[in-house]
Amino acid sequence: MTDVPEPTVLVSEYFQSYSVVGLLAVVGVLFVAVAFGAGRLLRPVVPTPEKLLTYECGVDPVGEGWAHTQVRYYVYAFLYVIFAVDSIFLFPWATVFAAPGYGATTLVEMFIFLGFLAVGLLYAWKKGVLEWT
Repeated sequence: MTDVPEPTVLVSEYFQSYSVVGLLAVVGVLFVAVAFGAGRLLRPVVPTPEKLLTYECGVDPVGEGWAHTQVRYYVYAFLYVIFAVDSIFLFPWATVFAAPGYGATTLVEMFIFLGFLAVGLLYAWKKGVLEWT
């Protein structure tokens, strides 16, 4: 006869691991609730007309709420996201590059990848997207 654990033992161990996660979630929710409750009880409440005004970056609100934004801000943000994602791609590449048997292949792949990035950056530069004036 083999020693096979009873199914109830396996089920109890299974739910025990989830009970730790549930307890941690409850403690986290209680911590946030206590912090917000203490802040609400301890803060002074003195509403004045100045405090009730809309505040935007230290400038008094004048005119309508719609403002035109230059498209170049979005282009810079888009370029940042592209290069941030590309830089994250370098870390797994470095670990594969160190693995035996993959050195030359991954080196060629990375130069092709960096070539695409360089072509995209050159295109943006030629179009004048990177000019701030």
